[in-house]
Amino acid sequence: MKVYTIVVGKLPNCTYVIENDGAAILIDPAWDLEKIYEILETQKLTPKAALFTHGHYDHLTNASKLLEHFNIPAYIEQADEEMSGLPVKYLKTFKGDQEKEIAGLKIKFLHTPGHSPGSTCYYTEGLLFSGDTLFPGAVGRTDLPGSDNAQMQRSLERLSKLPPDTIVYSGHPYGSDGGAATTIGKEVKTNPFMRLALEDPKAFDEML
Repeated sequence: MKVYTIVVGKLPNCTYVIENDGAAILIDPAWDLEKIYEILETQKLTPKAALFTHGHYDHLTNASKLLEHFNIPAYIEQADEEMSGLPVKYLKTFKGDQEKEIAGLKIKFLHTPGHSPGSTCYYTEGLLFSGDTLFPGAVGRTDLPGSDNAQMQRSLERLSKLPPDTIVYSGHPYGSDGGAATTIGKEVKTNPFMRLALEDPKAFDEML
């Protein structure tokens, strides 16, 4: 298994391509589709599904074109289905936690609301694709429609219980080094938002 990180769009966003024996899973494919197509073509990968961490526009701009191009299913938690605007013919909505086998990999769908009602992290083989729930040194905004501080606190608490060496691939390259990757262990120790979420939920709420 191998992970390719593609930085796309104006904000910028991170699209991930997970390779497994010639098959590919796309995480939040959006914006600059040619960049995504190039990785798939040069590595000779066949996309099997697109997984969306949540329904905000910056994580799925142009995604409908990609779904049509490859004719692949799009997974998104049902609470974010409407805001996503993804075409119904490709949608595979789900509710809450799930576990599915896609492209030969067992994927755990971890429902982590807070940034949005349907925010979901995807966990496989010691890797967590966290969308806008958790960033290196930060967490997703909770001042948007459908956001919720208390839900974010509980979601971070849940993620903190994953193995410390879990590699986290976040939805934006917001790390101090300009990167998007970190580990659960590092965030538990050094992320001020996660520390407060674990140690003082009231202070966490006030900080947000």
